Amino acid sequence: MTKPDPSSHPEANSTTAQRPAAPVVSSGVLVTDGARLLLGHATRSPRWDIPKGVALPGEGFAEAALRELREETGLVPPRNALITLGRHPYLRGKDIFLFAWMPETLPDPATLRCTSTFITREGTILPELDRFALVPWDEAMTRIGASLARLLGSLASVANLRKKAREDGRS
Repeated sequence: MTKPDPSSHPEANSTTAQRPAAPVVSSGVLVTDGARLLLGHATRSPRWDIPKGVALPGEGFAEAALRELREETGLVPPRNALITLGRHPYLRGKDIFLFAWMPETLPDPATLRCTSTFITREGTILPELDRFALVPWDEAMTRIGASLARLLGSLASVANLRKKAREDGRS
């Protein structure tokens, strides 16, 4: 499948990920075959999430998405493998710039490792994501937060990914 160049989207390479008086913008990657979605379990939380995070100063959205994917899962797709899904309102004061990656074979969740960490009040260092799963889209919508579920449920691009996967016999 020929994928559009992620840098062709007007904001994909923007180095202004945050502007004064504008929403914070996270970058995230949907790792999917169209039928299933890769989720990471947020440590010490009931929620699961997609790999995502805020761009570092001077970093474009595509670069931030790739970095977050690498830090939170260990996965390193080629940049030209990303499908740009665009910038979307996400939470109050926060937008998300989404990309999709549809590898030929989805990764084995047991092999993924999160190197992004946080420190608890007790001083313990924990990974941001403590386990991973490949789940059908309908199930994914019950595991992720309401705002992300609402966004993913409304994306025509995601529906098109799912349709493409069905046409390719992946679901």
